[in-house]
Amino acid sequence: MVNAEKVKSIRAKAHANENMSGCSQAVLAALQEGLSIGDTQSLKAATAFAGGMARRGESCGALVGALMALGLEEGRDRLEDLPKLQSTIPDGYALSEEFMWRLENEYDMKKPLPSTLCRDIQQAIYGRSWNLADPAQRTDFIDSGGHGDAGCLKVCGIAAEVAAEFILKKRGAP
Repeated sequence: MVNAEKVKSIRAKAHANENMSGCSQAVLAALQEGLSIGDTQSLKAATAFAGGMARRGESCGALVGALMALGLEEGRDRLEDLPKLQSTIPDGYALSEEFMWRLENEYDMKKPLPSTLCRDIQQAIYGRSWNLADPAQRTDFIDSGGHGDAGCLKVCGIAAEVAAEFILKKRGAP
């Protein structure tokens, strides 16, 4: 059984970390601290993934941080280790699917998310998406609650929670 208090703490930490405006780092830092994985180099590597890959609205940075933690936990450390690659990729897919399902449920979405793109998640939550690379649109996104408790902060919390549960289950320990 997974330690629910530990998972709740990791979710809360990721939620709070996102106040520093970096979804991938917010999630990864919470998981690194809560699960004792990674280091400052891995945290640095997550820097440019915020806002859907450098504010491009592409892959959700919160999910990328979660997948980076999964890679730190069970990924390969040698390119030649094909069995490790082949076992980690399906786990990443499963983690991504659970993330999407949790978003749909916690936000009470009326239809399934079409993808894990930042812009698709924005569209599902707010009824529209923004070009976060455009300063005026980024300001509008923030003014519309994008960095509020029900926006990216919540998305980061969900991503960290899903990853923490997944990793702890794989470890077979609380």
